[in-house]
Amino acid sequence: MKKNILFLCTGNSCRSQIAEGWLRHVKGDKYRVFSAGIETHGLNPNAVKVMAEAGVDISGHQSQLLDEFAGQPLDLVVTVCGHAAESCPLFPGQTRVVHVGFDDPPKLAAELSDPDARLDCYRRVRDDIGRFVNDFEQRVGL
Repeated sequence: MKKNILFLCTGNSCRSQIAEGWLRHVKGDKYRVFSAGIETHGLNPNAVKVMAEAGVDISGHQSQLLDEFAGQPLDLVVTVCGHAAESCPLFPGQTRVVHVGFDDPPKLAAELSDPDARLDCYRRVRDDIGRFVNDFEQRVGL
């Protein structure tokens, strides 16, 4: 039986969406993968763009609130930003929560005027999350 994995971020627009996309792409045969946010900020188009460059289509993802997963059994919740880790509620049952923080691409790109340099911020975080997913079991203790 596949384990249910939820990636949690503040707005479910970028980092958690990238993590969901990567884990589904690389290990979707082992896990049911979801993402959510404490708030919803919509799907970040730059996250979609850089994931497409890596051969992973997240264009059909939607920004979801954590509340939408109430009552759904989750085996593991991975918080991918500090705010989500600080705001993470308690989960019932055997749900484990692990924090693995990643930089916020929109924040990294905010001061840059060059569009390619801005996208490079997203690419770096995409690749950081990709490396994490490749070592997923070891990194989260599964």
